[in-house]
Amino acid sequence: MTSLSDRIDARFAGTMGGFSLDVAFTAPMQGITALFGPSGSGKTTVLRAMAGLARLSGRLAVGDETWQDDAAGLRVPPHRRAVGYVFQEASLFPHLSVRRNLLYGARRAADQTPVIGFDEAVALLGLERLLERGPDRLSGGERQRVAIGRALLSAPRLLLMDEPLSALDEASRADILTTFERLHDALPIPAIYVSHDLAEVSRLADRMVMLSAGKVIAEGDVGSILERLDLEPATGRFEAGVLLTATVTGHDTGYQLTRLDLAGQPVSIPRVEVAVGERVRLRIRARDVALATRPPEGISIRNRLSGHIVEIAAAEDAPYAETLVEIPGGVRLRSRVTRESVAELGLTPGTPVFALVKTISFDGR
Repeated sequence: MTSLSDRIDARFAGTMGGFSLDVAFTAPMQGITALFGPSGSGKTTVLRAMAGLARLSGRLAVGDETWQDDAAGLRVPPHRRAVGYVFQEASLFPHLSVRRNLLYGARRAADQTPVIGFDEAVALLGLERLLERGPDRLSGGERQRVAIGRALLSAPRLLLMDEPLSALDEASRADILTTFERLHDALPIPAIYVSHDLAEVSRLADRMVMLSAGKVIAEGDVGSILERLDLEPATGRFEAGVLLTATVTGHDTGYQLTRLDLAGQPVSIPRVEVAVGERVRLRIRARDVALATRPPEGISIRNRLSGHIVEIAAAEDAPYAETLVEIPGGVRLRSRVTRESVAELGLTPGTPVFALVKTISFDGR
């Protein structure tokens, strides 16, 4: 059982302008928890309340420290909260070099236990060749990496990231995502990550808190949230899918493929540089999964997973249905097919099916 000192407990309520917010959620004191939802759902407001920058009534405990408890008359001011805040824009000091921007964060934390050392942060974030440059000589992705380093060197107990990729181009986004994956594995502190991009959340987060119109509509581990058909409008019809973990069994250099084992069934993806025996995270979108009721023959789709239908959700005013398919081992996939296909194939809960997933539907990351 998780104790109070092993989690973040956040509860906020109030009105700002014409927007009302009433949220409560918990998050572990490790890994990345995503605040996910459409624009205007209250994600940034919650993040600012956690940092003490937005005054909402409620309570916030981070491990064994309570930063806000209005019932007890307690509110720790923002400058005394051990928070590393990464904004959408890097907001570096323009007159300071990269090195001095980083050291500014370290000076603020001179009397605190460091989360990471200067040299370690520089190496982890790939900043070695940038230390003597000014911010005006950095790309967007490089500036954001410096901003993350400055936040980490301030010795935070909690890292808050407010859509840190939204202002970046596609190449910079890919670069920073790889950096965040390294941080996820290396840092001993929790992070709250605000995003409206399901691909980002699927790739980075361990836990997910879904917001809509200022309220929490779901929370839990990312995989279980993405499986839920009742949340499909909130997760977005185009990107809706599931998150699975598979084990690397080998590489085919001739065809540039990596072979995986997914709950005892083979899967092929574009080649990735991962050692045999290691586990990889797969995001499979519902729109990339077709269904067959008989073993398919003479088709190009390589990944053919046998299972059965466990749930079907369809609205009469929509042309398609969302289906949930379970394969042996309790692994579940989502498939979006037309309602006509559901009727013609006689699909109902319990129907044996083959879930067909194109190898090229995986992006190889």
